[in-house]
Amino acid sequence: MKEFKNSVFQGRSVLAEKDFSAAELNYLIDFGLHLKALKKAGVPHHYLEGKNIALLFEKNSTRTRSAFTTAAIDLGAHPEFLGANDIQLGKKESVEDTAKVLGSMFDGIEFRGFSQKVVEQLAEFSGVPVWNGLTDEWHPTQMLADFMTVKENFGHLKGLTLTYMGDGRNNMANSLLVTGAILGVNIHIVAPNELHPAQEIQDLANGFAKDSGAKLLITDDLDEGLKGSNIVYTDVWVSMGENNWQERINLLKPYQVNMAALKKTDTPDDQLIVMHCLPAFHDTTTDYGKEIQEKYGLTEMEITDEVFRSKYARQFEEAENRMHSIKAMMAATLGDLFIPKV
Repeated sequence: MKEFKNSVFQGRSVLAEKDFSAAELNYLIDFGLHLKALKKAGVPHHYLEGKNIALLFEKNSTRTRSAFTTAAIDLGAHPEFLGANDIQLGKKESVEDTAKVLGSMFDGIEFRGFSQKVVEQLAEFSGVPVWNGLTDEWHPTQMLADFMTVKENFGHLKGLTLTYMGDGRNNMANSLLVTGAILGVNIHIVAPNELHPAQEIQDLANGFAKDSGAKLLITDDLDEGLKGSNIVYTDVWVSMGENNWQERINLLKPYQVNMAALKKTDTPDDQLIVMHCLPAFHDTTTDYGKEIQEKYGLTEMEITDEVFRSKYARQFEEAENRMHSIKAMMAATLGDLFIPKV
């Protein structure tokens, strides 16, 4: 595979998938697999010894916070969590001023929040690498973990077909469509017409697909969209900060990932997996699940418990890979090392 000198990644921010080439994304995915192997073998890899990492969270997250924290510590860095109540970002202090302050104290900054403009301003004014842990538009750290998981299961990426079912206008649909197009993975977005990706996202993805050979499909037809799929992917129907439950339930109930949907793929069992970026509403064991059941009469939403616990499910491998892929990203963009060929 292609070997990169550190200068290719050194000091670079990771704000959106569209900013990276297929070779660069593939390198980070393979580097993540390499670091995972080192972790499993108990081999130390302190590429960021002495570095300090700021973790800015406007939105809560189990996986993103845990992944960045453990990844930083494994790399020898010190992570500092700054929650919504710990910072004055855009409230009492401008993003520019905050970026300059944090950039003078920390070697790298992670941001998880709502606005893509905020993470871009942090990168512009901080003078250090900034990593997008999620915004309303893009989710690049999830993409590295997702396609790492796919490669782990199939041994390759190019030519596979990933079908995303659900809200086709959210950050996950945007990211999967564009990242898949860059990497040569066929991406199907199966969603009601009202929730298809914005035209500008489709145009961007189509441009990348011309170079990679990826075949893209946006449809509201389950039979058409699921046929031939290797990966069936879903996400919550209502994103954080939204409260339009009844509307989304009415629109998305037919797009639930259940066994009937998996049968529509007509794919052999050993060539089919299911993914979910979590949290998933697959039962009523949570307060949220109980509330949805009481208000709307549903015991499962975007994915059934049967599928969630089935032999196809890979969501927990996917969750673990957030740590390994984030580790690769941070080591590549912040580490003072010659990145090894992996």
